[in-house]
Amino acid sequence: MKVKWVYKYDEKFNYLPGEEIEIEEDADIPKGYTDVRPQNGLYKGKYNVAKRAWYESATKEYIDSLQPKPMPPSEIDLLKQQNADLLQQLSESEKRVEEQSKTISELIMLLNEKGVI
Repeated sequence: MKVKWVYKYDEKFNYLPGEEIEIEEDADIPKGYTDVRPQNGLYKGKYNVAKRAWYESATKEYIDSLQPKPMPPSEIDLLKQQNADLLQQLSESEKRVEEQSKTISELIMLLNEKGVI
């Protein structure tokens, strides 16, 4: 006796996982079941009777809500970011000091030319 699996769906054609049953190969498929196996990876499978196919009915928001939340950064990652931020600040400070030094030199030259100093 050969058997096959059939997959259950509710009155709205939503897949009911865990409700699969085995029936004899030549037996009639019970109402609310199909012999079309839902593909792996469906979050909320829905059966289309006319096309004899399953499709995803879950919204992107629902699927995203099931994804694991990202881990908070480790202490090492935080220190690396702080170090990068400090190096950026130091670079900007050195640039400002260089610009101020150039401005001061130009002012001293002007004052010297005018005979003020």
